[in-house]
Amino acid sequence: MRIEIWSDVKCPWCFVGKRRFEKALADFPHREDVEVTWKSYQLDPTLPEHYDGTEEQYLSERKGIAPEQLRQMWQHLSQQAEGEGLAFDFDRIVVGNSFTAHRFLHLAKAAGRGDAAKEAIMSAHFEQGLDTSDVDVLASLGTGIGLDEAEIRETVAGDRFADDVRRDTQEARTLGVQGVPFFVVDRKYGISGAQPVEVFRQALDTAWQEAHPLVSLTPSADGPACGPEGC
Repeated sequence: MRIEIWSDVKCPWCFVGKRRFEKALADFPHREDVEVTWKSYQLDPTLPEHYDGTEEQYLSERKGIAPEQLRQMWQHLSQQAEGEGLAFDFDRIVVGNSFTAHRFLHLAKAAGRGDAAKEAIMSAHFEQGLDTSDVDVLASLGTGIGLDEAEIRETVAGDRFADDVRRDTQEARTLGVQGVPFFVVDRKYGISGAQPVEVFRQALDTAWQEAHPLVSLTPSADGPACGPEGC
């Protein structure tokens, strides 16, 4: 079974959704047969590499969200995050374009460390207040999960994996993805948002049953039919 997840490293609900999906997958009896692939998506590709302002200023000035409303949103989000073992700190968030971070994630995916990189970079952004567009930060995060520092720096300095990020984004548009997180199960089911664990688990069960239907055997003259639990 293949699960593709479109998300932005600077989307708080994507981090919450990641945790909830992981809980559903952990209890799934066929989890060893599930391949999870992270896909790139940018909520605001127009952002500069480094935005001169706070997260509150960015959302107020560029998104038109009033400060009071924003604080209420953050309180709700923080409560949801705490329920998943996350500690968001919105006052420390470093605002900037996520394109470089997505290229870093593609490097990690190529090395078989995609999930670890996703976890590290989202924690750095939402919990630690680190600049995930900064090459030194990415080098530290990458070496912490087993990536080569020289390769990280070379990747960030150039445009390696840029086409991969754009390809993911175009694929999302083709599929009709309008927001993240967005989960695609076996290219049959789409799940939008950080849904409850039960929703993810139901999708996993349904997709597995469709891919592995029970075989009904016709009784023979020698005895009754044999089912999945015996004869």
